[in-house]
Amino acid sequence: MRGRKSEKRKSSRILAFLSLVVIILTSIGLTAQSNAKKVNLGLDLQGGFEVLYQVEPLRDGQTIDETAVKATADTIGRRINILGVSEPVITVESGNRIRVELAGVKDQESARKVLSTQANLTIRDVDDKILLDGSDLQENGASQGFDQNSKPIVNLKLKDGDKFGNITADVSKRGTGKNLMVIWMDYNEGDSFKAESAKANPKYISAPQVTQTINSKDVQITGNFTVKEAKNMAALLNSGALPVKLTEVYSNSVGAQFGTDALNQTVLAGAIALGIICLFMLVIYRVPGFVASVMMVAYVYITVVFFNMISGVLTLPGIAALILGVGMAVDANIIMYERIKEEVRAGYPLKKAYLDGAKQSLWTIFDSQFTTVIAAIVLFIFGTSSVKGFATMLLLSILVSFITAVFGTRLLLSLLVNSNFFNNKPGYFGVNKKDISENKFGVNSLSLHTKFEGISFTKHMKKFFAFSIAIMVAGSISLGIFKLNLGIDFSSGTRIDISSNSELNIEQVKQDLGELNIKDDKIVLSPDKKQATVHSKDSFGQDKSIEIKEFFSKKYEKDANLSVVSPIIGKELAKNAMYALIYASIGIILYVAFRFEWRMGLTSVIALLHDVAVIIFMTSILRLEVDITFIAAILTIVGYSINDTIVTFDRIREHMRHEKVLTSKEQIYKLVDVSLRQTLTRSINTVLTVIITVVVMLLVGSSSIYTFNVALLIGLVFGLYSSLFVAAQLWAVLKVRELNKKGKIEIKVRQSQKERKENDKVLV
Repeated sequence: MRGRKSEKRKSSRILAFLSLVVIILTSIGLTAQSNAKKVNLGLDLQGGFEVLYQVEPLRDGQTIDETAVKATADTIGRRINILGVSEPVITVESGNRIRVELAGVKDQESARKVLSTQANLTIRDVDDKILLDGSDLQENGASQGFDQNSKPIVNLKLKDGDKFGNITADVSKRGTGKNLMVIWMDYNEGDSFKAESAKANPKYISAPQVTQTINSKDVQITGNFTVKEAKNMAALLNSGALPVKLTEVYSNSVGAQFGTDALNQTVLAGAIALGIICLFMLVIYRVPGFVASVMMVAYVYITVVFFNMISGVLTLPGIAALILGVGMAVDANIIMYERIKEEVRAGYPLKKAYLDGAKQSLWTIFDSQFTTVIAAIVLFIFGTSSVKGFATMLLLSILVSFITAVFGTRLLLSLLVNSNFFNNKPGYFGVNKKDISENKFGVNSLSLHTKFEGISFTKHMKKFFAFSIAIMVAGSISLGIFKLNLGIDFSSGTRIDISSNSELNIEQVKQDLGELNIKDDKIVLSPDKKQATVHSKDSFGQDKSIEIKEFFSKKYEKDANLSVVSPIIGKELAKNAMYALIYASIGIILYVAFRFEWRMGLTSVIALLHDVAVIIFMTSILRLEVDITFIAAILTIVGYSINDTIVTFDRIREHMRHEKVLTSKEQIYKLVDVSLRQTLTRSINTVLTVIITVVVMLLVGSSSIYTFNVALLIGLVFGLYSSLFVAAQLWAVLKVRELNKKGKIEIKVRQSQKERKENDKVLV
């Protein structure tokens, strides 16, 4: 009877597991497409342009304050309605700046003209004296119409017809050639009707002759308008004149085809990476690997749903953060699975191994991911628009990966473990029976054997330190000689991305640039030679940028992308990047010192700064372009490379609790060696899954984030190196010094009441 109940319980839990898996995957399958369509794509994924304006005084004595900047932003917002662009992003930034992002806009050149035009209409006499200006117009009094010959005109309604009558009476009495009312849009000093080129000036509209007094509020402006030009002028006048001068300090223009290609390439790379990681987990961890694969799919789905809920705008770096999050979600599972395998190999029953493994890994997962949260928050604070998007997605990814790995995975895995179906079947959890011993984790945990018994990490620590110092010296020399290959994000200038259906060559591109009077600093061809990237030290204004885009788009019948950065922006980006690195490092060292001890915090940060330095040195040697995504990669590594270090330190701390007191250098070295050996598989597998993701992104993903992926790959490899061969050994050196001063070290277990309670239960 008891056996029948046991079988029934076993079947019901496996059935519950299968039902949950089917419900999860079916729900995702039925709603994934509709949720994907709701995602707001950034301009780098659907085309469009971004411009950052510096708000400056229009006239002497004018004060630019918060109210003036906001009024200008409101006027720009009304103008965007003219363009019919859906969901524009207008942000007022510090330093009296306004950032405008228009994703999906088809006619980028017209949009730029509409945004920056002052819309300050003036009617003057032939001596350039103002007779009427925009303040004399009725609100929304401009409209497009047609004259008697069906030519487009602009109709105006004035506030005071008598004033217009007095002006026309005065002008009509002047002699021939003097009885003109000259109409200007955005008249500036230097513009003059007396100049021979006045009628060629794009600000000049027309100069009708006045032969009689006109007592009317209704005025017509005639000129050689198209219907579109007349409509735009009327709409601009109704939107109001900009109360200030707008100067472009940064702009980025992306063609629709560029955006579509980048999106398709990156999504394909993400799908391939997810498939490879799922296969890896199934091979290494068997049944738990299947659970992790299900939750990885759920992770991607839930992240997209949450992203839609907060009305986020998805950019190319944002997709990179989402895919990177897949690796982080796997990391959390690997940390728990390796601990469960460790308990099984120590001879514990599966159920107890699961309970202990889940309990012991909980805070390790939290600590390792919280350090990445610190870096993501710093990125969000100091980053520009695309980097903020990356940081937002990274923060969301960490939250969702923690939810799916800690709650989702444990719920499904607990059903399988408690079904008792896998009792005495360690192979289903990736453990060979011959590896099971009776050495329990606890008092004699330093005697636990692993397959890495022959490796001594502390024995060769001086060699590792010497190698790291050699890297620092060689890298410093290289950096001093070659410098960094700064992109326009930091050095200022213009980047032009040219596309063609046929192969390009450098001589041909140079000839094109000569026709445009552009001095190139560097020209780089893509591997297929159908794309060329031009770097120029000159920062071009709006008119020149439009001319460049129109030239290349017309010649090669494909959109050209432009990114223009003024010197002031380049300097600010460099300064903010430095601040971000400093604050992220301080935040991490404080947190690790609080959770562990100050020596672990200090050595962790030394190790991650070692990784950052290596990335910078390798970037110099490989001549990679340092752009804003490079900073995102650096700060991601700052938060991520410390993960393995924390896993090791967590194991060292656990052993120290059992040791109680440290009395010799050999004991400290053994503590480090055993901890590193026991966590070596975990460290390698956690980094390997993210490396898989980054390599796939390099091979299949968009070239727009090539630098980001290379920097990330270098950081991951050396992050593993520093965790294994630098951080723990440095801690051992500091601990030995403490021992020499004190004679012996008594271990004080720092653990809050809340943490003790949490460690006494498992979240399922």
